[in-house]
Amino acid sequence: MNMSMKSNRRRGLLVLGLAAAMCSGTLAVAQVAKAASGKQFPWSDASLSPDVRADRVIQEMTLDEKILLLHGQGMPMGAQTDTRSNGGAGYTVAIPRLGIPSIQMADSAYGVTRGAAMGRYSTALPNNLGAASSWDTAMMQTYGELIGTELRDEGYNMTLGGGVNLAREPRDGRTFEYMGEDPLLAGTLDGNVEVGVQSQHIIGDVKHYAINDQESGRMAVNANIDQRAMRETDLRAFGIALQISHAGAVMCSYNRVNGVYACQNSYLLSDVLKGAFGFKGFVLSDWGGTHSTVQASHAGLDQEQPGDYFYGDALKKAVEDGQISQAELNEHVHRVLRSMFAAGLFDDPGKTQVPNVESGYATARQIAEESMVLLKNESHILPLAGVHRIAVIGGHADVGVLSGGGSAQVDPPGGSPVPQKPGKGIFAAFIHQAWMPDSPLRALREALPGTEISFSAGDDVAAAESAASKADVAIVFVYQWEAEGFDLPTLDLAPEQNKLVEGVAAANPRTIVVLETGSPATMPWAEKVQGIVEAWYPGIRGGEALAEILTGKVDPSGKLAITFPRSDADLPHPRLVTPPASSEPQLPPKGKPPVDFMKVLGQGLPAFQTYYDEGLKVGYKWYDAEQKPVLFPFGFGLSYTTFAYSDLRVTGGTATTVNFRLKNTGEQAGTEIAEVYAELPAAAQEPPKRLVGWARVALQPGETKQISIPVDRDRLTIFDVAHKDWELTPGSYSILVGSSSRDLPLTQTLTLP
Repeated sequence: MNMSMKSNRRRGLLVLGLAAAMCSGTLAVAQVAKAASGKQFPWSDASLSPDVRADRVIQEMTLDEKILLLHGQGMPMGAQTDTRSNGGAGYTVAIPRLGIPSIQMADSAYGVTRGAAMGRYSTALPNNLGAASSWDTAMMQTYGELIGTELRDEGYNMTLGGGVNLAREPRDGRTFEYMGEDPLLAGTLDGNVEVGVQSQHIIGDVKHYAINDQESGRMAVNANIDQRAMRETDLRAFGIALQISHAGAVMCSYNRVNGVYACQNSYLLSDVLKGAFGFKGFVLSDWGGTHSTVQASHAGLDQEQPGDYFYGDALKKAVEDGQISQAELNEHVHRVLRSMFAAGLFDDPGKTQVPNVESGYATARQIAEESMVLLKNESHILPLAGVHRIAVIGGHADVGVLSGGGSAQVDPPGGSPVPQKPGKGIFAAFIHQAWMPDSPLRALREALPGTEISFSAGDDVAAAESAASKADVAIVFVYQWEAEGFDLPTLDLAPEQNKLVEGVAAANPRTIVVLETGSPATMPWAEKVQGIVEAWYPGIRGGEALAEILTGKVDPSGKLAITFPRSDADLPHPRLVTPPASSEPQLPPKGKPPVDFMKVLGQGLPAFQTYYDEGLKVGYKWYDAEQKPVLFPFGFGLSYTTFAYSDLRVTGGTATTVNFRLKNTGEQAGTEIAEVYAELPAAAQEPPKRLVGWARVALQPGETKQISIPVDRDRLTIFDVAHKDWELTPGSYSILVGSSSRDLPLTQTLTLP
């Protein structure tokens, strides 16, 4: 057994010891299910549809029991005395009389959160935007399966992950939780994550619905956007994710959309989600995102979280007074029960157990290897070969890799090896920096045992320059931390990090930069270094995955799911829209009684405005339409081998198929992500092109494959606001094929009626 495997085993045993302690709430789901398992109900027949079973339960429910399913039981985080809760972000209580189990919810964007805090282990996967850069639908299902498995192992039965908001504002503090800037890519990948999650009998969730694109003033901001732009971009991503996954839940967002809170917005919830999308699950509010009883109910909100300010006694009174009909109430209850039946919560409640740590490690590493993007490789500086001395500099690379913060934070086993910085504001308790204990320095030393590898912390630029000057290659680690609750003021790295890269590159031109970021980063030094690797927040095995990429044991295959602009000035909104102080929730003065912030948020805060007047032009569509050069385009990523495209043939009619040949023209095996775009007729009034398909293709040296990519009709349609429907514009369509949104060597024109 090599040293790396021994280290993994020791960590695994440590984690298994931590995981043995389970709180009493973990057993609640199984206990209720066990108590009910010996009793047969009219809805016990698993051969019946979820809809029929839900309706049979409703026939036996009292008004109070119905209300119980439509709200949470308070904020379980922190000092939790309610043993019915499993300690996650939220829950609804069980109703033993009817055999209804509790819904135990956990934040789980890139792994189950609060694991170590509850004495449990959870695998930290690469962050969502990083994983999306794999463009691998099968791998995204694996991503979801692991999260679903560990949720189930820890006694949860509902995920609160599933972020699919498009990156209209890449400085958004939660960009790292989402799937990039293109609706087809983001929706397809998140849909597959939810398929994986729900395969483990977990209720899936897609969030934050909708137009939730900044954290600054997120409880008060009003997103102004036209209907066509909304349907073709952000909402299209949600629709695709739901079409693929049939997720059991959708979480509505904090913000207002065109003047109405998302969680009481009838256009979003009733017209589009439940109407146009045919969504059959339930809508739950983001925590504190409910602002009314009658209006929210009429609009289509099914469940309030985390408490019962509006959907408790107030909802009961509204039903008794006739403001909300019994049919409307039953519709909310039906949707919750239906999702519970569809996910198997009644029939297969599961059993708590220690997660399979080694399996989680292996999956995390594989996803990280597919996610990392090689952005620059001048003079073939990578992979590292024939190098005698390497200077590793900065970024805490001696102890670990960075992770994203907030409600998505997965606890590092054993704690963060880098001291945590305290958070700020009302959410300070769960917003902190944390590093995963998988050292890139150690992994490189294990991968290159015959190479002298030194480390310099990078705090002293002169010392870093000296170390670099004595090495054959210098590798500088830089990072940008993101978390829920705040936005990045700029895509620039901290000045001291840019200064470090500049100094090292001046001391040694053979410099490689490794970025650990959750968003694009601007790089004033990009022309001065020979290699650039975007590692994202690479998870619990990120250091080892990075070493495999740098040494060439794994060929880099990731491609950007988001554009890297040259500067903030090139963004659709060069200056981030920030709220006035009156639009931010405030901490109570010292000495005053504590404030229930979830109730405060529910009462609403003064609105301020942001205008998404770029409309359809999100991400690469903006840069294309405005003819702006970029640092690295959407879909871009290098390999250690090369690929050639040829022989494009496009067939049209009721279905469109794109056929071409792809050859590995290099000397080693590699995987290419072949991308297909379409230019619509001028009458469609669309941005220059849109992604309509792709394929991940593994090729041996010299191997050629015939590739066929179907393009569904709906990938070519536009939304007609007047007719409230999707339409195909007649005319000439250009189909473009290549390796990125700005490298498309193959083109063919297709005329569609």
